[in-house]
Order: sequence, then C-alpha cells, then structure tokens
Amino acid sequence: METYTDFVLATTRHTTGVIELNRPQALNSLNVDMFETLDSVLERWAGDDRIHRVIIRSTSSRAFCAGGDMKLVREHAVRGDHDFGDYGLAREYDMNELLACYAKPVVALIDGLNMGGGLGVSVHGSHRVVTERAWMSMPEMAIGFVPDTGVTYMTQRMRGEYGPSPALAKFIGLTGYRMTPADCLWSGLATDFVHSTDIDAFADMMISESLDEAREKFVDNSAAGTSRVAGMIDSIEACFSGATWKDIDNALSSHGDAEFVDYVRDLQSNANPASLVAATALYTANEQVDDIRDALDNEFAVGALLRREPNFAEGVRAVLVDKDRAASFAPASTDDVDPALYLEALARTGVA
Repeated sequence: METYTDFVLATTRHTTGVIELNRPQALNSLNVDMFETLDSVLERWAGDDRIHRVIIRSTSSRAFCAGGDMKLVREHAVRGDHDFGDYGLAREYDMNELLACYAKPVVALIDGLNMGGGLGVSVHGSHRVVTERAWMSMPEMAIGFVPDTGVTYMTQRMRGEYGPSPALAKFIGLTGYRMTPADCLWSGLATDFVHSTDIDAFADMMISESLDEAREKFVDNSAAGTSRVAGMIDSIEACFSGATWKDIDNALSSHGDAEFVDYVRDLQSNANPASLVAATALYTANEQVDDIRDALDNEFAVGALLRREPNFAEGVRAVLVDKDRAASFAPASTDDVDPALYLEALARTGVA
C-alpha cells in the first residue's frame, strides 16, 4: 500500500508505515496539500491492525521541516484573503491533534533543521530521534506570529532530565533559541540520539525487527554532548516564569546575570513586540488547559488575530521574502502593545 503525492511519500514496509516529507527545494515547508495527505494517511493507518508503528522522516539532506509555508499565507493575506490561512492552519492543527493522540508509536527521525510547524509534525509522537546535525526552534516572534501547532502545550509538559517547566517552554518560544541535540534530550523535546551515519540502519532495523531492538543497538544519548540550556536553567526560571510579558520583561531588567540578559535581548532583537505580548498570554493560557485540542484552539484564536495585523506581512517579508531581517514593526515597543485584544480572543475560545 503506497501513497505518493508531490510532497509526501507514504509506504508500508512489513508492519511499519513510513512517511517521507519530500519538498526539499523548500526545506519541506508544509502546505495545505501536505497537511491533508498526512492527516489522511495517519487516519488510515490508525485503523489498520497490520500497521504497528509509524516513522516520519525527510528526503532532504538539510532539513526535517522548515515549518509551515508562511510565504504563501502572506501572499493571500496581503490581498485581503485571510480565509486561506484560516483553512490551512485549521487543517494543520487537526493533523497535530491526531499525532498527539495517536495510539501507535510514532517515531520522528530528525536529521537536520526543524522549525515551527516542523515541530508539530515531530514532537507530538512517542519517539523523537535527533542526530548531531539536528536543531529545533520556534522562530515565530520574528515573523509577527506566535508559536503554534500544539508546541505551546507540549513544551510545557515535556519530561526530560529536568522535568516539565512552563518557564523553559516560554524561553524557547519567546526567544527563538535554537535547541541543540543535547538541549533537546535534556529538556525532553527529543527522546533519543542516533548518529546521522546510523539513521538509515536504525530505521531499517526498526522495520525488519523492532523499535526496542533498534533503540538498544543504535541509541547513544551520551554522545549528544552537554546542554547549554541546562546551564541557563536557573536564570530561565527566574526570568520566564511570569504570566505576562511585562512580568518577564521586568524580571529580565532586574536579573543579576547580565550575560544571560544580554543574550536574551539579542535573541529577541528582531522580535515583533506584539508577538511577545500575545505569545506570553498564549503560553499562560495553555499552561492551564487539559488537552491539546483546547491548546490548539487557543493558538488558532491568537494566531488569527496576528495574521490579520500588518506586522505579520512585514515580518514574513523581512525573514522569508526579502530576507533583509529589517522588519519595521508597529508598535515598536512592547510598552505600547495592549494585551487586551489577545486576552479577549483567548476568553472567547471558552477554554482559557
């Protein structure tokens, strides 16, 4: 049984369903057709007793997934067509929910960059395998958007060596920090480390024998190195535990570790001020929800507002179109952003 579309390859090998993201020229940026294909294939395999596990990987040598195709969403938005983005993200979030609730093991093989919506395809599964070439980030602050695809829910509940930490989740989302393989393992964003030279053999053994046997032979988490995030965690907890952006900003301004504060401010130097305010409200709301569907509904509500603001078109232009990294956001300061609009949107979902 095989499903081939232009950008998603789905095959069955013995008792394993294998999905390959196949849009290498765009670093596997996800479009609506890809969301719908992924959702359809996963639904079919969920009800197929012959399929015992699912592997999700990439045909690209550079990337697992660069996220959703926000350039295309922007093209429609600047013409006043916001229905396109609404429809596409709704389909994507349905797929994220399906992955998060999947009853069978889902193994993501992350060998290369993985950003934004790429985390939505990978981190909700039971096993998140990284290589030394992998890194993960949520760069939405720079494009005038917010972290989504259920990541604002999952990262507040991930269990690595440190345990669940809303502060760490907010740090990842509000700074766009690039999580190294060691960071991913320490935090719980990833579960396993496999050398890139072994990743194909790992997949083959999983298919021909079992997931447990493949992990026993190839997983070597000690080879991932030392986590930088682990060394910053006290400062992260001290500065990012606040419920509002104002709380976080004040904590940063009064924090004693000037090197850490300078690093955070540098990471956020290209951030849309409204995104910082809105995203903090979103993380706070999703710390309280009971399931990922509620979290996705909150993400959709806040994201729909931001996609309709000029800052979204400007941020995507600066990062993904002209690539000058010189966005002109308004308001230019978080002090001038009123959080009420985003809080009202969260209240209207009925789950915040």
